[in-house]
Amino acid sequence: MTDGKDLLQVLWSGADVLRGKMDANEYKTYLLGLIFYKYLSDSYLCKAYDLLNDGKPETLEEAQSAYEEGMQSEDAADLLEELQNSLHYTLDANMTYISMLNDVKNNSFNREKLQAAFNRIQESDELFNGLFADVDLYSNRLGTGDQKQSATIAEVIRVLDGADLIHTEGDVLGNAYEYLIGQFAAGSGKKAGEFYTPQQLSTILSKIVILDSQDPALGEKNKLDRVLDFACGSGSLLLNVRRQLVETEGSIGKIYGQEKNITTYNLARMNMLLHGLKDTEFEIHHGDTLINDWNILNEMNPAKKMEFDAIVANPPFSLRWEPNDTLTEDFRFKNYGIAPKSAADFAFLLHGFHFLSNGGTMAIILPHGVLFRSGAEERIRTKLLKDNNIDTVIGLPSNLFFSTGIPVCILVLKKCKKFDDVLFINASEHFEKDKRQNRLREGEDGKPNDIQKIIETYQFRKEEERYSRRVSMDEIEQNGYNLNISRY
Repeated sequence: MTDGKDLLQVLWSGADVLRGKMDANEYKTYLLGLIFYKYLSDSYLCKAYDLLNDGKPETLEEAQSAYEEGMQSEDAADLLEELQNSLHYTLDANMTYISMLNDVKNNSFNREKLQAAFNRIQESDELFNGLFADVDLYSNRLGTGDQKQSATIAEVIRVLDGADLIHTEGDVLGNAYEYLIGQFAAGSGKKAGEFYTPQQLSTILSKIVILDSQDPALGEKNKLDRVLDFACGSGSLLLNVRRQLVETEGSIGKIYGQEKNITTYNLARMNMLLHGLKDTEFEIHHGDTLINDWNILNEMNPAKKMEFDAIVANPPFSLRWEPNDTLTEDFRFKNYGIAPKSAADFAFLLHGFHFLSNGGTMAIILPHGVLFRSGAEERIRTKLLKDNNIDTVIGLPSNLFFSTGIPVCILVLKKCKKFDDVLFINASEHFEKDKRQNRLREGEDGKPNDIQKIIETYQFRKEEERYSRRVSMDEIEQNGYNLNISRY
């Protein structure tokens, strides 16, 4: 049995091979892509072995030998059909990771063979379409000339031999993969904001949306039919919602994500599959949230409108966008107005809010400016407040993100709210300084648990001097619908 620590050590060694050749934002694509290829290949051989011998192989070499023999038998066509039906892809015997590794050991590794394996997987099923598109095996970043480029890939393949994926149980591999994503985010600096929500913030959002929406004090829901993250990055936030609910013995029907960046979109799909999700349990769409190009979210018949029980998001902060005239009549915005060109924050918020079910909860991370900026944003904020849709405002410390040092907030929104006030939580001074970032404390070594304090304050609507307060709509109105936390 491989434990998480040993697995991480091996996987991180693969990064060492690439680290000197390119920056973290680039080499993550190669390493994570090759790990995923190994996972698919090893899973494939184990499934083939099980079909042939009704059991689990001791080693990959044993599984490879059994598969090679099976492919020489008269039942080869039936075996391939069964593998395609159950796994949605097939591989020739010379396309497996173990075959590539043997070539590496014999100094006969050929990139064309690995590319052929990638192509076969991508063409096997729509689920894998374009999944390895960013793993460019012919890039000059791998070295100058064919020999050096091949040698770099070969070395990563050799290192990953130490990662025993077939005897790794549960979420160990998925969690190791997410840890790597987090480490790459830390090394990528500002580029990390494109694909990663720090785990601590992810946990806060997740724990909030799984609580009963009408009265969070009642505890976690038993089931969420649909969960959405419309700016899902690597998918870690969606997986966190699933993990938090499963840990309380709840269940999720299906998780939905949307991502504009093609590299990150592929990463999210890999992340889902590595966590053992079946293709019926998730749907990730590559597209632009702001123009809403996802067909399932464009149903004009209100009776067929897609709605979600929980929505979480960490969209790009204050993104400049170009809203056109037709967007003023867009069903997401027409009752509120259009967010300004200089900051799409409220456009993202309104997009998600439109698809929230009446019994659902939405938690979104936004820059502090949305709480007090004037103009179009003030008009949108005012309508949401007058309609009693803003439930809680949580102020967080600055410098929690790899990508920006600005202070951020979490807005919790609901369409049907039990309480007619707004809960303000000022957690901005509750943290500790880490090497590069500030971080929320988690109760280790007798320290306070900042995450738990936020969750419990939200759940039980607690009031505490200088930390949290329930503010009436009358007082908010007197303050011109300005939600700047310091006012309250």
